[in-house]
Amino acid sequence: MRAFPPDLFPTSAEDHAACRAAIRAGSKSFFAASLLLPPAVRRPAYGLYAFCRLSDDAVDETRGDRAAAVDALQRRLTLACAGTPRSHPADRALAEVLSVHAIPEALPRALLEGLAWDATGRRYASLSELTAYAARVAGGVGAMMSLVMGVRDPVALARACDLGVAMQFTNIARDVGEDARAGRLYLPLDWLEEAGIDPDAFLRDPRPSPGLRRVVARLLAAAERLYQRSEAGIALLPAKCRPAIRAARLIYAEIGRAVEANGLDSVGSRARVTGGRKAVLLAGAVWPVGSPAAAAAPPLPETAYLVEAVARHPAPQPMHGLPPWWDISGQAVRVLDLIEALEQRDAFRRSTAS
Repeated sequence: MRAFPPDLFPTSAEDHAACRAAIRAGSKSFFAASLLLPPAVRRPAYGLYAFCRLSDDAVDETRGDRAAAVDALQRRLTLACAGTPRSHPADRALAEVLSVHAIPEALPRALLEGLAWDATGRRYASLSELTAYAARVAGGVGAMMSLVMGVRDPVALARACDLGVAMQFTNIARDVGEDARAGRLYLPLDWLEEAGIDPDAFLRDPRPSPGLRRVVARLLAAAERLYQRSEAGIALLPAKCRPAIRAARLIYAEIGRAVEANGLDSVGSRARVTGGRKAVLLAGAVWPVGSPAAAAAPPLPETAYLVEAVARHPAPQPMHGLPPWWDISGQAVRVLDLIEALEQRDAFRRSTAS
């Protein structure tokens, strides 16, 4: 992938506002945590997320050939990597992020590979196979976020992948019923067999059961182990970035606890974390949790190739100085960031006063 000076990309304040709107609509949990990121990191993070959201929606919501939708995304990614993105806010933002932060093409390609697995209705025989899927659709995103924050250390990247995989496990545990009603099944088949659950019969008539609750509990336990491992990587991030990533980690782990509070029934109800609880977790995100002992742990076998791809890719050239005062786009984004923070503060005050 070629590297291009950031001023060659035709991104605008409108592009970045569109990317910010995508994350605000697509993931309230991640959006809440992202407000703690410094603006210089939040802007590319929104651009990265916007393409991920666009890609997921393109495959998930298509009524036609899902494989063709993935092929179209592959072509869009190729154009972005070449510095000639399609005329769309998410594509332009992605091209800028990939080049400026020296993100190897293998990482966004991993996401599209995972979406290709979704397009074929792939099932996962074991936790390892499910981890390989989660590595693609979430672990690679965690690694890209680490690069956006300027961190390329292999240990930090391994823990970032841990966090992404843990979040995906949480999503799967929460969405069992929703996925089943859409004809999708992500739970490890060997676990279902041990619990006496026939996968096809469950998809025909999704119902909660003691066996299913045990499977969901096992997946949440696997996620929790990875959340604990990820904490060591958060300590390796820039100090200003740690609260946001720790907040995301805490909020997603809390989703798992909400699933448990629902009696591990992910079919009849969908676990949610209230705005008030998110506010508490955001406030507590400045303090580290867990043990740093996991720092020395090697990457998961399923995510090792992502860490290795970064090690083989040239690091970005350092950039010096702040954007000039006449950079209208940059100034507009900073103003929008300020307005957004003030709106969030006022909304929180109203919620606590009511």
